[in-house]
Amino acid sequence: MPQDPRTPSVAIVGSGAAGLITAYTLLQDGFSQVQVLTRDSTVGGVWSAERVYPSLQINNVHGEYGFSALEMPPSNSGGRLMGQDLRAYMEAFSTKFLNNIIRFNTEVTKIRRDETKSLWFVSVEDRNTGSREVLEFSRLVLCTGGCSTPKVPKTLSPDAAKRAGFRGPVIHSKDFAVQLGTILETVPIVSPESTKSVVIVGGGKSAQDMAAYLANEGRKVTVVFETADAFLASPMPLPGFIRKSRLLSVMAGHSVLRSRLERFLHGTYFGSKITRFFWSALNRASLSALSVKAKSPLHNIQPLFWTTSVNDEGVPQANRFHGLVAAGKIEVIAPVRMEGFGSDGKSVTLSDGRAIDAHLVLLATGYSSSWAGIFDEDTAELVGMNRHSITPRTTSQLNAGNYYSLMNPPSHPDSEIWASSIYNGIVPAKNIARRDFAINGAVFTTNAGYTWEVVAHWISSYFLGDKMALPATPEEAYAHTERNAVWIRKRFPDALVKINESFNSVVPFWTWPQYTDQLLEEMGLRSMRSGGNWFTWPFRVINIKEIATLAEERREKRLR
Repeated sequence: MPQDPRTPSVAIVGSGAAGLITAYTLLQDGFSQVQVLTRDSTVGGVWSAERVYPSLQINNVHGEYGFSALEMPPSNSGGRLMGQDLRAYMEAFSTKFLNNIIRFNTEVTKIRRDETKSLWFVSVEDRNTGSREVLEFSRLVLCTGGCSTPKVPKTLSPDAAKRAGFRGPVIHSKDFAVQLGTILETVPIVSPESTKSVVIVGGGKSAQDMAAYLANEGRKVTVVFETADAFLASPMPLPGFIRKSRLLSVMAGHSVLRSRLERFLHGTYFGSKITRFFWSALNRASLSALSVKAKSPLHNIQPLFWTTSVNDEGVPQANRFHGLVAAGKIEVIAPVRMEGFGSDGKSVTLSDGRAIDAHLVLLATGYSSSWAGIFDEDTAELVGMNRHSITPRTTSQLNAGNYYSLMNPPSHPDSEIWASSIYNGIVPAKNIARRDFAINGAVFTTNAGYTWEVVAHWISSYFLGDKMALPATPEEAYAHTERNAVWIRKRFPDALVKINESFNSVVPFWTWPQYTDQLLEEMGLRSMRSGGNWFTWPFRVINIKEIATLAEERREKRLR
């Protein structure tokens, strides 16, 4: 009698949103031995108690970042979710559904797959005691995300600062919460007796949130960047049929034009003019809503249509980044790069030749892949975790296709073209037939809650051996990853330079509804769940509750 596929043990590495919803879904499907391993002392990953700091605001364009099994309480911050809101939600979700299966303060130091035994050996270290052991599992889900390993340029590192004689702390944004006391002590409130300043390097969301918090605390803050994130803003809250519908996803263009409307907007000359006008108008309206003046350095932003670096600013707020810049409480210097540290011990040097005062430097310079070094070399090769080059035939597709809306993109060197080896951002192409390893949280999207919940169901069906519309061979799966890489490069020209594979293996940024439809169809389930007729479907609000019955639907399909 064959073994019940729900009996073998499953390890989930990471207790962020992706890890929690994956664990919940597997448990609901009857998997009896599920264990979550996390280096943190609380759940939430990016939104854990150790990482959340005051003024940290959730940056999601669609949805509320919650899951169908637990309604998220309304925020007390003017309708915008704050980091503390999501921290509390993740803790409540874990307490209600995942008691006794999470092992905290457990650092995963190495993952090895034994081909002969078909087992995963996970080496761990207790962060409190330093004790080490090797755990055995039959299946593994990697949910480590891409915001845990800081990326710090060598010339801006604490070691570089020490060599240059810089006397202040140099702190990455990941450690802002735990180092907040040091930061506030090092740079007192501006007064006639103290004009010490903080220099923040970067123009992304974390840089802006840190700058806003410190400025509101009365600190002198200077932010330097070459280009800041693009953003969406409006004078008043947008209705759900705009903000929480398929409208932006339809206007953005997916790798597969799934509807007649999308084929018109992106596959015809006239439709492409409408599309590009829409995004241009959206950009202008957002700048106007936040009163960004014509000569402001805040005009040095990413092109809204072509980038994945986009923030949802909502309605103007005087105590947020753009309001504080307009009020003169945050100084912005752009477009420049920070080059290094001054010889006087209290300044930094910029690419335009200037030196500016700095008594503390905060680096909002992003993150590198959390997968680097976690697999031993043989396992990485065996499973197929490493990126690969694209064949010349696939590369030639860059200029093929009938996407009129993607004509005349921003230029970028072709030397940056490569492909992730992860099919759908979930399974390494090379390992697709084994059904013993998967990834959740490596799909970059504006609605992580909805997307990662659908991915969790896909993974559970995959582990259960359900009939799914998957590539028949690793070669077919690899071809899919290459087409995906070509699409990413075509749709977001600089993405393969900035991409962090553990967070961006697949980039259905605006088009997560089309991506999740694809996953539902691969499971043999109904897609386009928000409904509507030929005219209204792009404006129908997408609600997380529409996927609340996926487990039952999959179970019924299995019993047919």
